[in-house]
Amino acid sequence: MLAWISLDLITASVSFIFTLMVLSYLVGDNPLFRLAIHIFIGVSAGYAAAVAWHQVLSPKLIQPLLFGGLQERILAIVPLLLGALLLMKLSPRTARLGNPAMAFMVGAGAAVAVGGAVLGTLFPQILASINLFDLKTGGSITERLFEGSIILIGTLTTLAYFHFGAKATPSGPQSGRLVETLGRIGQVFIAITFGVLFAAAYAAAMTALIERLNFLWTFIASFL
Repeated sequence: MLAWISLDLITASVSFIFTLMVLSYLVGDNPLFRLAIHIFIGVSAGYAAAVAWHQVLSPKLIQPLLFGGLQERILAIVPLLLGALLLMKLSPRTARLGNPAMAFMVGAGAAVAVGGAVLGTLFPQILASINLFDLKTGGSITERLFEGSIILIGTLTTLAYFHFGAKATPSGPQSGRLVETLGRIGQVFIAITFGVLFAAAYAAAMTALIERLNFLWTFIASFL
């Protein structure tokens, strides 16, 4: 029991010290704040490295190479070879050898990004906009039509804002008037969205600050 109390006291004391070191930035940049940031970055990097080793490298590369069957070993050689080629980018003399691995990473990343944008953002947004006009669900029909119309207009005008097609004219490339008008309306919805996101981020930051201040007060009050 005493060991648990001592461990809790040490943990609370370390949290108290780091909280003060981070909050010291309120009076300006100082060595204590930079030390705390460096420690947090180091801990985060160490945690990421541990996760990468235990969840990716060891089970999907090392163990198949050492204990897997012939097929597993052949499949594990491919990422091992690509990783070795990627390390060649460290030297200017052998940087060209890492281009195939870099090209594979860029292609795979682009495919994942496009697929995620289409399947995770575009299609769900379209389905959500369509479902708002489902009058079989509960609620007033007028309210649902109004809400669905606003969301639909916001979605279409926001997409129109990111339409960069233009026609060649004697005075230079110009977009259609309809697209420009819809894009300006979309700017309003984008500004509202950014305002809401900023308010949410500010509220989250204030919540974290209040929680830390409450922790400091509770920690000090426990010794009074």
